Amino acid sequence: MMAGNGKDRVLVVLSLSGGNDFLNTVVPYTNPLYQDYRPTLGIPEDQVLRINDEVGFHPSMTELKGIYDQGKMAVIQGVGYPHPSRSHFRSMDIWHTCEPDTIGQEGWLGRTIKEMDPNADNVLTGVNFGRGLPRALVAPGVPVASVGNIETYGLLTGIEGNQQRTDALDVFSRMYAPAIGSGPVMDYIWETGRSALKGADILQTAPQKYASNVEYGSSPIAQGMKAIAQVHFAEFGTRILYTTSPYNSFDTHASQAGAHAQLWRQVSESVADFYEDLREHNQGDEVLLFMFSEFGRRARDNGGGTDHGTGGACWIIGDHVNGGLYGEYPSLNQGDLEDGGDLMHNVDFRSVYTTILEKWLGMDAKPLVGGSYEPMGFL
Repeated sequence: MMAGNGKDRVLVVLSLSGGNDFLNTVVPYTNPLYQDYRPTLGIPEDQVLRINDEVGFHPSMTELKGIYDQGKMAVIQGVGYPHPSRSHFRSMDIWHTCEPDTIGQEGWLGRTIKEMDPNADNVLTGVNFGRGLPRALVAPGVPVASVGNIETYGLLTGIEGNQQRTDALDVFSRMYAPAIGSGPVMDYIWETGRSALKGADILQTAPQKYASNVEYGSSPIAQGMKAIAQVHFAEFGTRILYTTSPYNSFDTHASQAGAHAQLWRQVSESVADFYEDLREHNQGDEVLLFMFSEFGRRARDNGGGTDHGTGGACWIIGDHVNGGLYGEYPSLNQGDLEDGGDLMHNVDFRSVYTTILEKWLGMDAKPLVGGSYEPMGFL
């Protein structure tokens, strides 16, 4: 599906690793149970960035509140899935693969990339910024470049002399060459290696092509968003761009007040800088940003932080978003809390994916999310 400027639409994903505390992000500041549950971590009413007479944003989310006030942010309240897991690895795996009952083999975005580019003609249809490759992007036959630092990215770039580098890359590529009759596993490794070589050479040119008046912060989140902007503006045909906050950074069992505030300040400033960058380059029309975390936290604080919970939130930002609150805020009544202390989910995350896939990317969501889920109205 094309944007209004005739270019392919692009999806950017920012994963908030560790399980973000929904209750202190979209704060039910007028609900007396909130302060009862949060004697240590409750945010005072006069500090909340009010959305309406019931809820408001964490005070560190100033820039995101500005985007919300422009009508370009949808907040999905109480998002999750049935029979939730409080394990970081299992819950994130479920979000990645859309397989809550079994161990999934393919990521929803890996399947999406394969549908977009079935012959893997472009090795940069999907690019990840950060260590490792998120399971969401994994699928057989789907090359996805994973970049730690785009400023220094590239294979053997420190070798002086073009011929030396060419010779070294030739040796490296022959290491991946499949033996005759070696089978699909070696073939896959070989193709992956070749794609890595090709992708590295292309991606390392992105910073050279980039010029902007926007000054991003130094945090890993800010640098991830800057790298996404660099690759998008380089016009490599990348459709899916993914980055993650530092590993388990939102896992705030202790010392949450300061850490959570700092994290949301970084996210808020980084996302605002990214959209300022898009506007400066007249490319906001073609980009949609999706932010999520693997679960929420328990309703009650533990004296210094919060423990693993269930129902959380996700965010969709862009020029084509119908901004506002979606889904009901989970009940804080004791009898409505799951297992005595967790917020119940009321929106299945696969409905969010379905909306993005069908209304933004123009794709049939059913085979990509593993079933039929009601799309929402945020696009």
